[in-house]
Amino acid sequence: MTRSVPDSCPGVLRLHDAADGPLARVRLPGGALRPGQLRALAAAARDLGDGHIELTSRGNVQLRRVRDAPALAARLDAAGLLPAPSHERVRNIVASPLSGRVGGRSDVHALVPALDEGLRARPELAELPGRVLFTLDDGRGDVSGLGGDIGVHAVARNEYALLLGGEDTGIRIPGRDAAGVLLAAARAFQDLRGDRWRLHEIDDGPARVAARLGLPATAEPLELDARHDIPIGWFPQADDRVALGAGVPLGGLPARTAEFVAAVDRPVFLTPWRSLVIADLDESVADQAVRVLAPQNLIFDAHSPWLLVTACAGKPGCAKSHTDIRADVAAAVADGRILPGASSRPGAGLAAEDAGARGRQHWSGCDRRCGRPRGAVTDIVAEPGGYRVTPPDGAARSSTTTPADSR
Repeated sequence: MTRSVPDSCPGVLRLHDAADGPLARVRLPGGALRPGQLRALAAAARDLGDGHIELTSRGNVQLRRVRDAPALAARLDAAGLLPAPSHERVRNIVASPLSGRVGGRSDVHALVPALDEGLRARPELAELPGRVLFTLDDGRGDVSGLGGDIGVHAVARNEYALLLGGEDTGIRIPGRDAAGVLLAAARAFQDLRGDRWRLHEIDDGPARVAARLGLPATAEPLELDARHDIPIGWFPQADDRVALGAGVPLGGLPARTAEFVAAVDRPVFLTPWRSLVIADLDESVADQAVRVLAPQNLIFDAHSPWLLVTACAGKPGCAKSHTDIRADVAAAVADGRILPGASSRPGAGLAAEDAGARGRQHWSGCDRRCGRPRGAVTDIVAEPGGYRVTPPDGAARSSTTTPADSR
């Protein structure tokens, strides 16, 4: 595949001109946020944006309707959220959110700083496309199936499988070498890519990158499937403290709610399922946090219909959308039209008040289906004559995305 236009993924210093105004994307390696950084994002969303922090499918955040781009950059820089302006768009690192605290074979959060610092220290890697994705999976299999370009998957406490193009190469590397190998793979991709944005777009890209690394394959490759493992609810940590997983309906976190989360004063990890984890809580503090945050529409019930549905931006954020997708989804949830289960009936020409499905579903304002997750998902697509419902067996497994929604 070749590209006729350069990568134009937004960042903080290069905004996307969305239909509802300028959009900024802030990279958060490993999805990690300190309480002060979350407060800074909430204040920026309230003072300079539309009042919401939009969570993305890569554990990053977006601010919409940005009114003063220089002021936003200054605030984020002061909060430590813009440590390397030249590299800000390439710091797309997803890590298993509960790693090091609940389950998993190895703590991949310990790899995040080394990988991020290595990216920022190499001037040539500033030219990587803003769509390149690094995945760090602690062995539970939650992020390896997200279709990353370069990643590791823990197979033992201090041993990782090397993933290229979302597939296991059979190469095994010790933990001490993991960050260095990932950076070498990124350099090899940069040397090979030409005008391609993703590793899988290069003919035999994963094999060619692996050859440049000069590392032998020593194991049978793992089968890695897309999974929908949203950590929701109460999770006892290995140290007898608690982590709380909370869903965020359609990834829209109001600034006021974000301020309450920050007031808990514990580490926060944003997940690639547009949810968040508050870690290192004493049980009494965790109980109080649920009592305060649940009434603000954070989801602590793993059976909530909100956890079955994702959606594109829709109107007014996207000029190509046929409808206000998010309003239609909210109505479908309220009316009980988003249901658990594995089967959905196909349909076409459905009025908004009749649309809905069973199981995982993605609502889109047009046929581009921006933001569609990987795996088996029912597509509910707005057309000029109404909604079209396509169950997973008849749906494409990927989507064509715009810079604003390839998140």
